[in-house]
Order: sequence, then C-alpha cells, then structure tokens
Amino acid sequence: MRFGWILGWLVACSAHAALPTELPGVGVVPSLAPMLEQTTPAVVNIATYTTYQVRNPLLDDPFFRRFFNVPDGRRYRRTQSAGSGVIVDAGQGYIVTNYHVVQRADEITITLSDGRSLKAQLVGTDPHVDLAVLKVTPDQLTEIEFADSAELRVGDFVVAIGNPFGLSQTVTSGIVSALGRSGLGIEGYEDFIQTDASINPGNSGGALVDLYGRLVGLNTAILSPAGGNVGIGFAIPANMVLAIMNELIANGEIRRGYLGVSVQGLNPQLAEAFGVDRKDGVVVVEVEPDSPAGGAGLEAGDIITHVGEREVATISQFHGQTAIIFAGQEVEFDVLRNGRSRTVTLEIDNESLDKQRGERIDRRLRGTQLQNFRSDDSAGDGVLVTEVDDDSAAWSFGLRPGDVIVGANRQGTRNLSELRESARRGRDQLLLRVYRAGQFGYVSIR
Repeated sequence: MRFGWILGWLVACSAHAALPTELPGVGVVPSLAPMLEQTTPAVVNIATYTTYQVRNPLLDDPFFRRFFNVPDGRRYRRTQSAGSGVIVDAGQGYIVTNYHVVQRADEITITLSDGRSLKAQLVGTDPHVDLAVLKVTPDQLTEIEFADSAELRVGDFVVAIGNPFGLSQTVTSGIVSALGRSGLGIEGYEDFIQTDASINPGNSGGALVDLYGRLVGLNTAILSPAGGNVGIGFAIPANMVLAIMNELIANGEIRRGYLGVSVQGLNPQLAEAFGVDRKDGVVVVEVEPDSPAGGAGLEAGDIITHVGEREVATISQFHGQTAIIFAGQEVEFDVLRNGRSRTVTLEIDNESLDKQRGERIDRRLRGTQLQNFRSDDSAGDGVLVTEVDDDSAAWSFGLRPGDVIVGANRQGTRNLSELRESARRGRDQLLLRVYRAGQFGYVSIR
C-alpha cells in the first residue's frame, strides 16, 4: 500500500519532470533520476583560497631572530577549503551559498557539473543568516527555480544535493523533519528547515529541493556530536534566501530596518489574560515611542498574527520575517487589540542607518551615541562610539568615546545593523571587541 502511494506521488510529479516509461511486465519504475538530471547541473562545487599570516611569538623577539639568524619579514600560509553553491540566475550568473563557505576567501573558484571552472566574484554577504551571493560569467549555465518554502509541511519529501567530503554531485533523500527550528546558536537569525536527508561537511551551500526540483532551502549545518551525519540537518528556507539575495544584489549589503519593538511568544495563560481565543502568535512587550513601531501605533499588549502576508505563530517565525525587513520598506502588521483585529503599517526609513542611540541597539548600551565608521587602517569598518554618559552602565564597564566597536559576542560587526544582530546573541552579557589608541581589547557590559 505504501509503495503504491509513493508511486502515485511520483507519477503526479511527471508534469514537471518526465518519469521513465513503463517497462514490459513491470510498469512505471519510480525514480528521481529525470528530476535530478535537470537539477544537479545547477549545483556547483566551490573552492576557496585564503592567505593568512603565520605568527610565532618567538619570531617577534629580535634577540631570537638574531641568535638563530632568522630573516626579518612576515610568513604567510595559503589554505584551501571547499563547499557547495546553487545557481539561481543563469542569465546573470548569480550563485547563492553559505557565508562560512567563502568567509575570508582571497580567491573563489566554482566548478560546474560539466567540469568547467570559473572565477567567482563576491557580490555581498549576510553573516547573521550565513548567506553569500557570488557572480560568475553567465555562459551556458543551468539554474534552479525557487519554491515557496512557506508551503512546506513536515513529512514532505526532499532531496539534498551537494559535494560532501569533495565528492561532487552527491544526492541524498529524506523528509522535512521539522520547520521553524531556532534557538540553536548557529546563526543570528534562525528559522531552519530540519531534514533527515544526509548532510555532511562539504554540503554547506548546497541545494535542498522538492520532488519537482525546486529549491526549498539552502543546506547550512548539521547537529552531530562526532561531526558526521546522524540524520539531523538544517537548511535556510528558500523564501529567506531569495529576499536576502535580492537585497545583496541591489545594495551589496544588508540594511535591516529598525522596528523598535520587543515581543514574546503567546501562551495559554497570556491568551486567557488578554481574552483572546487563540493559542499562537507573539505579544508586544515594549514599544519605543519614536520608532517605526511607535509611529505606526503599535502598543504593548498587541498580539501580532501576521507580518506582511505571512502568518506569525511563533517567535522563530517572527524573527524569520524581521530578518527580511529592510530599510526603505513599508510592512503591514496584523494585530489583535482588545479582541478586535486591526492592521498597522510600519514605515522603515533610512534615517537611522548611520547614527543611532545605543539603547536602540541594545538596552545595555543605553546612554551612548553610535555611528557607522569606515577606515582603511588596521581598525577596519565598525561602529564608532561618539558619546557615553558618565552615569551609564556602558561607562562603568569601560566603554569610552572614540572606541570603535569591531565585534560583539564573538561576531564581527562592520556597522550598526550587524552590531544589533550580534548583540542579540548575548543574554547575560554584551561582550564588545573595541579598537582604542592603536590596540584591540574587550569590554564586557552586563
């Protein structure tokens, strides 16, 4: 019975990818081969090359160098790593992959299924979702069509395609094990698809497709005590991939909008207290008055049910939707207030992109003024602290005007948007890496 049901499903898929013809005495033979023949050419191998300086404390000692006749000069080492990528626009040559696949790469080369190698240019990255967009010369490429990942259901069949352990064009199959996985500590924004399709090192950035060959997710991580596959893999939903890819192509960077709202998940006790006949959604806890949320009329106690056209039933779904709200957009929130439905429109302007009060980033930065900072020296890009109130927690823990914040909670921060996203990782403390007077150091604010 089960075989017949699967066979019927595969036959239904033939409208998108023709299945094998009937064999004498056997009938239709179920196979994913026709779909994979159309899909696998769009999955590429990515090889990255990184040059870094080799540091040895002994070689920094002039006496040691003279005694052992070690020549002056810096030593460098070149390393190579590999991953996967997916061609999503054959006409323009755009490829999506994971940020950690191309992180710090000096040179990126992709290898197509037909053996051709092409140099790739980095278009932009979003470290907090672990996405990167590459571009190659569009020459006889094959692309994968995006699916609507919001339509996925637990139990749907999926296929993972990638290059695990350097084994190109490897295909594994499974089902969607869960949706909306978050709280894993893998990325800043987490709304993962969980699957039991085998995913291993090298699969990162590869395609997770449905039985029609459409991209439903980008394989990103595995949960494994020993580093191998145990049937728990995670993929970034295709809808999030598409939205971030379009933003990176348009602007070269992610400019997430500031909402000015704090929320928590709705539970039966809160639902009873608010007098609503529903068990899911997110409750507004706090609204900053001069923020987009405050300007739209959002109030504490409102229950958010939709962000844009997407239903919001959990905190992970809310964060997944806010991850793709960018500066310059208008977004509608459907809310329940005093038992009645209403819609509010948030206007996400560009005014707060370069300068902000610290409390807009994180409550522990209250009493500071911050602005984006770009430099060609060793400090690099970051966030400049322009003011610190001497009665603030930030001052008492050691933050000073003139500091350049280049990292937070062990994540690099090149601008205010990235600082906000990195600050979300630290619950008990905000660990800042700062550049001050020619040296790097740390400031921990509790």
